[in-house]
Amino acid sequence: MSSPGNVLNRIFRFYYDGFRTMSWWGKRVWIIILVKLFIMFLILKLFFFPDFLKVNFNSDRERGDYVLEQLTGNN
Repeated sequence: MSSPGNVLNRIFRFYYDGFRTMSWWGKRVWIIILVKLFIMFLILKLFFFPDFLKVNFNSDRERGDYVLEQLTGNN
């Protein structure tokens, strides 16, 4: 049976060797993918999805009650 460290090392080496030997075209595609993910998850979240619960409720109790109401449908 392999140790967890050995498995993680093998996985890391697999991807490291794959990216290292990747062609010019493949590297450019990965750069485009990473830039798009950065824009989608960081920029859009910061500007278009504010923390609704933090803004509209003052305590954790109020936030919890609101979420419970929304999940159960009890008003």
